[in-house]
Amino acid sequence: MIEAVGLTKRYGDKTAVYNLSFQVRPGAVTGFLGPNGSGKSTTMRMILGLDNPSAGSVTIGGYPYRKLPNAARQVGALLDAKAVHGGRHARNHLLSLAQLSGIPARRVDEVLGVVGLQDVAKRRSKGFSLGMGQRLGIAAALLGDPQVLLFDEPVNGLDPEGILWVRNLMKSLAAEGRTVFVSSHLMSEMAVTADHLIVIGRGQLLADMSVTDFISANSADFARVRTPHTEPQLREKLAGALTEAGGHVLPEQDGALRITGLPLPRISDIAHEADVRLWELSPHQASLEEAYMRMTQGAVDYRSTTDQKAGLQQPLPPGAQPAMPVP
Repeated sequence: MIEAVGLTKRYGDKTAVYNLSFQVRPGAVTGFLGPNGSGKSTTMRMILGLDNPSAGSVTIGGYPYRKLPNAARQVGALLDAKAVHGGRHARNHLLSLAQLSGIPARRVDEVLGVVGLQDVAKRRSKGFSLGMGQRLGIAAALLGDPQVLLFDEPVNGLDPEGILWVRNLMKSLAAEGRTVFVSSHLMSEMAVTADHLIVIGRGQLLADMSVTDFISANSADFARVRTPHTEPQLREKLAGALTEAGGHVLPEQDGALRITGLPLPRISDIAHEADVRLWELSPHQASLEEAYMRMTQGAVDYRSTTDQKAGLQQPLPPGAQPAMPVP
C-alpha cells in the first residue's frame, strides 16, 4: 500500500503539492487524475524517492522508498519511457537493470515476451517508436515482479490493440492483489480501467473515491424523452405535464426533451396519464470526462482564448484586389 500524509513540495516560492494525504490500496487499479501542472508527476517522484518532500511523508508498505530493501523487487515504475540509453539493445537495457538488482537473466526474456518485444529484443532502443518505447518501459517496471506498480501515462503512443493490452494488464495485476497506481489524461480509458480515483488540482486533493461515486457526485443525471416527430403537439403536452409534476424540462436540438428531477418510472406514468406515446425514454449518466471537467474546472491553469484573427486583418480599400500569395 502507498500512503501519503500531509505531503508538501515547494520549489522556491512555488508550491507544487500542498498537504496531500491519500492511500493507494492493493487489489485495485487506482487512477491518478489532475490537470497539467496539478502536481501529479511531482507526487509520483516523491513516492519513488526522486524528490524530497518539503513537509509530510509518503511510504510504501510502511517504509519510505529509499529504506525499502531491494526496492526494485518491491516497486516497479514507468515515469518516462524515453529514459533509456538509445544505443543499447532492448534486452541489454533490461539486463543491466536486472543485474543491478540481482534479478536472474531469464526474467528479462520473460518480460520481453509479456510486453511483446521478444522479436525486437536485439534492436537498439533509439529506433523504437513511441509505443515500443512504452512497452519497454512497462517491461522494466515488471522486471522485479513487484507488488507495487506506478505508471505515468502508460498508453501514450500505443495503438488500440496496445491500449487494450495495457488495460487488461493493469486489471490482471490488481486481481493478483498488487497495488497499481496509474496517472493518465485519457478519461475514456480510466473509466474502463480504474476502480478508484484520486484527483488533485493545484497540488491539493479534490477527490478520493470510487469511479462510480465520483461520477455521481459530479454530474446531474437526466432522462431523455422523445415523442413522435409527426405530432409536435404531443411534445408540448408532455412537457407541460412533466413541468407540472415538478420536473425540469429542457428541449434538445433533435427534438427530444431532457428531464431532470423525476425518476424514469414517474416519467412513464405521466406520459401514460397524458395519453402521450413515447418513442424514447432513456436514462443518461455523465461520462467520467464530463464529471472530471466539472470537478476540475476551477483548477485549470492553462485556458485557451478565442483566436482574434479579425484583429490581424485590415479591410481592403474599395476596389482593391488582394495580393496573390508568393509560392
